[in-house]
Amino acid sequence: MERVERILIKLIVIQFIALVCAQLLIQNSHVQPYLSRVVQYEGVNKMTITEWLETFSQ
Repeated sequence: MERVERILIKLIVIQFIALVCAQLLIQNSHVQPYLSRVVQYEGVNKMTITEWLETFSQ
């Protein structure tokens, strides 16, 4: 039973680390245009990053 518990704890830790890394990646403003499909739907993919951030903030 201890072996299963150790494996579950390791999986939980790995999942938590992956979650934190994904959240940090999504919040990074330099990576956001490449991850977000909203840019394509809104039609702002030809604008600079500051222009489309202004468009979304309106």
